[in-house]
Amino acid sequence: MPELKTTPLTRHFGVEVTGLPLADVVPSGRFDELRALFEEHSALLFRAQEFDDAAHLELANTFGPIEDRKADERQPGEEFTIPTVTNVRADSSLGGDLDLHRLHLESNFLWHSDSTFLPQPALTNIITARVVTTEGGATELASTRAAWAAMPEELRARIRGRGIWHHYAVSRAKISPELAKHPMFHKWPATHWNAVWTNPVNGHDALYVASHAYEVDGYGDAEGKALLAELIDFCTRPEFTYSHRWQVGDVLIWDQRAVLHRGTPWPENQPRTLSSICTSATDADGLDEMRMPCRDLRKVRERTAPTQSDLQEPRG
Repeated sequence: MPELKTTPLTRHFGVEVTGLPLADVVPSGRFDELRALFEEHSALLFRAQEFDDAAHLELANTFGPIEDRKADERQPGEEFTIPTVTNVRADSSLGGDLDLHRLHLESNFLWHSDSTFLPQPALTNIITARVVTTEGGATELASTRAAWAAMPEELRARIRGRGIWHHYAVSRAKISPELAKHPMFHKWPATHWNAVWTNPVNGHDALYVASHAYEVDGYGDAEGKALLAELIDFCTRPEFTYSHRWQVGDVLIWDQRAVLHRGTPWPENQPRTLSSICTSATDADGLDEMRMPCRDLRKVRERTAPTQSDLQEPRG
């Protein structure tokens, strides 16, 4: 059995892992080792993996329920297919500047945690590079756990104990009002999560925020949005971030409870494809403690969807 070794990705979070081939983790009974690294370091990098779709699905299933945003669209008997983050269309063409598919990809350039807008948000993303570009196209990670630990108490006190509202269309409106109108971004009502996620394994706290967030309990519209922007700016300072330049066969696994991420642009004439499976958080991952009541400690408006003002933010 190869010796497991880790090398830090940054001073605050993340490790590159060797000696633990991902395709063998589940069959060899070594998943507990992987899960312990995941809980401790929040982000794991594995290079040059032989990691096909079957191994990808097997590992994801071991983390927890596989997220399936298109379950309601699938025909009877139609199997789940691994989602891809790609600019390659079904006809093998590349999308243009104003293409809604391209705009949807561009929204991934905003700092976010996946699926904060779902009734059962994501625990992890397991993502691997299938086709890479010669430049650009990096994936950047930011540790909201490390940032929360380093954050001035004055700023933490402004958000601690409060709920944050999230909706899928909000992040898309930051890119294009037309994109935000698409039905797929209105399939789920707004969610209301505690601003801080406590890891039940080690007790570490992490700020839980995303580009999908639009309102903070106890604050007015403008004040709440300003606070969300201030928090994200703090969490994405260089000392809390890692930028990964992809090579084919690389696999990144990160903790969606404690890590923000975003993509970076790449030449539009170059194809890029990443295979990505999110698994859903469960009560064992601390989800039950994240659910907030439908009213704030003070005077929040009850909300099932963002207002028009939330969907009219200028493109930045």
